[in-house]
Amino acid sequence: MLELALKGSKKYYGWITALLIVITIGLGFYLKQLSFGLGITGMSRDVSWGFYIAQFTFLVGVAAGGVMVVLPYYLHDYKAFGKVTILGEFLAIAAVVMCGLFIIVDLGQPMRAINILLYPTPNSVLFWDAIVLNGYLFLNIVIGWNVLEAERNNIHYQSWLKPLIYISIPWAISIHTVTAYLYSGLPGRGFWLTAIMAPRFLSSAFASGPALLVLICLIIRKTTNFDPGKEQIQTLAKIIAYAICLNVFFFLCEIFTVFYSQIPEHMDHFKYLFTGLYGQGAYVGWMWISLALMVLSIILLINPITRKNEGVLAVACVTVFAGTWIDKGLGMISGGFVPNPLHHVNEYIPTIPEILISLGVWATGFFVLTALFKIAVSVKEEVRA
Repeated sequence: MLELALKGSKKYYGWITALLIVITIGLGFYLKQLSFGLGITGMSRDVSWGFYIAQFTFLVGVAAGGVMVVLPYYLHDYKAFGKVTILGEFLAIAAVVMCGLFIIVDLGQPMRAINILLYPTPNSVLFWDAIVLNGYLFLNIVIGWNVLEAERNNIHYQSWLKPLIYISIPWAISIHTVTAYLYSGLPGRGFWLTAIMAPRFLSSAFASGPALLVLICLIIRKTTNFDPGKEQIQTLAKIIAYAICLNVFFFLCEIFTVFYSQIPEHMDHFKYLFTGLYGQGAYVGWMWISLALMVLSIILLINPITRKNEGVLAVACVTVFAGTWIDKGLGMISGGFVPNPLHHVNEYIPTIPEILISLGVWATGFFVLTALFKIAVSVKEEVRA
């Protein structure tokens, strides 16, 4: 089926070319980082995880969000999702590929990644994060490819896939749970030291992943002969609505606990992000925009009239994706490191090379996603014909 990715219109090849240009630019700056070191980033002694790990954290959630179409279809036999399940699985593959690339660029020397295999440490959460992410990538590739091949041949997928499908459902939840444990298991960081970190991560994942999938489904409908279906899109919209409501609720629970308890170590991180601390507040505007976007998305998605209008729904999905990205892909890391355990504020601002390398990784992910979706949509069109 790989040959299907090589056939397309001028717009398709134009999009691929644009992605390759961004990838090339990002690769050029990465080679500079590889030569010079992580000194070209905005990271410092106080902030040892930066924009790269923030993107990794967000994209793990996008990957985990794919379970929101897999679970209803395979576990509850919601047949309507049969048209979009493969899209969710392929979105998860592209997201995990980006996760791996962000880890590589963050390591400085990519050969260090081999140490996980050479010196496995089961008592390390990072070790288990590598296991669950690579396992989830393997599961989605095997399941997605074989199910699509079976659909192309107009047969039922092989029976041996059933156990892998059932395993992939809790596995999807585990990838973001383990990622949350990377943060909440650090006792010196008050912002992350909370038992509700994993639920917060999962709620935002189940909003951002399906939101991106809805946007892609709307684009596919306009640019191809395959219609993912109105019922499918509306069901996903309801899932997004519930998930983003939970995400905001969990955030408000954090606010109550932190400020009612009046523990300075915990309050200062929220103060830094939302009001500024000691005259420093680089992310104040961003965090309020994030909160406003999530509240706006709730208003648009809860109301059936606005949710059923696909133009408004597209706007709501953009606000969900952007709001959760700012929260996790920008504020989560900085908010945990600033202020440091001594309550000194050493702000972290991503540098231009850091941003361009990140854009290169995102472009690589969308390149993979475009190729996979081209194959999936082509098969769907063949079957329909």
